[in-house]
Amino acid sequence: MSEEELNATEEYTNQGALLGLDSDDDELVGDVMSTLKKMNPLKRVRTMHKLTNPGHASKGSRAEMERFFNELPKHIKEGLRKGELRLADTVIYSIKPVTQTTIKMFETQDVQEIGLRNISNAKLPKNQALLVSGIILLAGVSTDQTDPNVMATDFEPIDAMPTIVSGEFYLNGNKKQLIPETSNYVFRNGKNTSLRQIGYYKLHNPRLIPDDVLIEFVVELGAMTNLAPNTQLFAGLHGTITTP
Repeated sequence: MSEEELNATEEYTNQGALLGLDSDDDELVGDVMSTLKKMNPLKRVRTMHKLTNPGHASKGSRAEMERFFNELPKHIKEGLRKGELRLADTVIYSIKPVTQTTIKMFETQDVQEIGLRNISNAKLPKNQALLVSGIILLAGVSTDQTDPNVMATDFEPIDAMPTIVSGEFYLNGNKKQLIPETSNYVFRNGKNTSLRQIGYYKLHNPRLIPDDVLIEFVVELGAMTNLAPNTQLFAGLHGTITTP
């Protein structure tokens, strides 16, 4: 490990997790200590101070992501440690038509296309790991099912579509349950439009999705009652992501 790698972690609150200081990997801990010993005494003291006193704590989904550093894949932690990857805010989204009671918002045949979805094959790109801090679910009715008109759909809270409100959703990663079957009622806006983003459900238990993991966000409806033929759903996974 180089001094540059140590310096690259300074912007994070949970530096120890990236450097492996709180792990059982004796080789990695020894590597960090070896780098510190090679520094002149004054720089070593300053670096140790930075490691143990990281300064202002991060906020929002970034702070949540930093608490998950230990769970990141090794290659992503190394990228953050070396400064090759950084943290950024994002919303991974997809639009799908409501043509049946089971709507798979991310599918393996999906192709990234601006205005419809921003990932392909229901997976994050290499070196990207997403900490899902909240979920967005909106609904709208397009003029028809052509892509340009679907992109032009005016999406609104699901409140006006009781059939969708009474449904459920779940989120899996590589068949592993991240969020169990939960009522779509949590996406109702009610009268609190000034207090939060419309159609937004804040997770009190954020979930990490690494790269190359199949994302399954599925909405299940009990019926298709009173739904317009061109009803569309917008689903967004909001949080912090690793990016070059």
